Amino acid sequence: MPTTPHTRLRLGMVGGGQGAFIGRVHRLAAALDGEFELVCGAFSRMPDNNQHSGAQCGLPPERTYADWQQLLESERRRPADQRMQLLVIATPNHLHVPIAEAALQAGFHVFSEKPAALSLREAQHLARTWQASGRLYGLAHTYLGYPMVWQAREMVREGRLGALRKMHVEYPQGWLGERLEHQDNKQAGWRTDPAQAGASGCMADIGTHAFGLAEFVSGQRIGELCAALSSHAEGRRLDDDGDVLLRTAEGATGTLIASQVSTREENALKIRLYGDLGALEWQQMEPNSLLHRPHQAPMRILRAGIDQPELCPAAMQRLRLPGGHPEGYLEALGNLYRDFAAAIRRGDQGDVEGVPGMASGLRGMAFIEAVIASQASERKWTSLPDTDSTGA
Repeated sequence: MPTTPHTRLRLGMVGGGQGAFIGRVHRLAAALDGEFELVCGAFSRMPDNNQHSGAQCGLPPERTYADWQQLLESERRRPADQRMQLLVIATPNHLHVPIAEAALQAGFHVFSEKPAALSLREAQHLARTWQASGRLYGLAHTYLGYPMVWQAREMVREGRLGALRKMHVEYPQGWLGERLEHQDNKQAGWRTDPAQAGASGCMADIGTHAFGLAEFVSGQRIGELCAALSSHAEGRRLDDDGDVLLRTAEGATGTLIASQVSTREENALKIRLYGDLGALEWQQMEPNSLLHRPHQAPMRILRAGIDQPELCPAAMQRLRLPGGHPEGYLEALGNLYRDFAAAIRRGDQGDVEGVPGMASGLRGMAFIEAVIASQASERKWTSLPDTDSTGA
């Protein structure tokens, strides 16, 4: 009996043209499992770059649009079996909400780069638009797609660490150690511009990754923090470095460090959790290994791979290869796209299982605003605003 051909879902993209690292990463990750086909885009405000990017992606000229408004209007008018279904937003931060709101209102699902918005209030408004739309919304917190992150989360949930005492998460980079924004570096330019990046630089760009990872793996919400932000490059208008003390409602304490001026560091995201029965450690630059230190037993290293019997189902379903075959950043983002595709095919509404969504976006903005408030305050501890996915 012949099988029904697998129809790929139709994907559009705003931003991510030539010279933008993250756009190509999204396109590669979305294509990894054969679930999506790029059918349209508005990749750059510069016409030559935009057309060149569309041609490089194999798009016909009529589906490489001059701007995101034209993309949404033209795609909305296309027949249902031809128009895009999911819009990927890979732009500077200030455009995330305007594009996402317009896309949701036009009936399209949205997968956006983080942070969700420029402010918590703006994110709450987006949450209400999302709730009313009946569409799906996801955020590219790529590191939550790694299988061993899910393994760590499950071990915490199972009580393998006992009562959590300490959490330490850090994300040092070194690429902004020089004033690249004054050297015609477009990526540095918008990330250090308050009009495009928002009220925070480093903490919004990578601190939100560290924060999301800490809450996801620990299963605890950070209730209070004490933050110090710095700008080490002369004349830089936004923070490029920060240190944060953390405290959860359950009594765990810890630290979060985010820096883009740590000389010669690459993308050294790392998390360590300590409980009264054991400890866990995972780092993004060695993603296939999870260190487990039981209280009264030798340390062991759990390794990723579809042939590793000790791993939990959530980790196994995010693996593609046997042990010893590294799976990394593209595969992690590919896992988010694969889960998003499954939700679209099921006709889901609300949150996408396995993909950070509106709740993560609101928590990230609450974190950023609490960090900024703490930096400006003489008080030792600053509470995070309570949020939920309804934007209340």
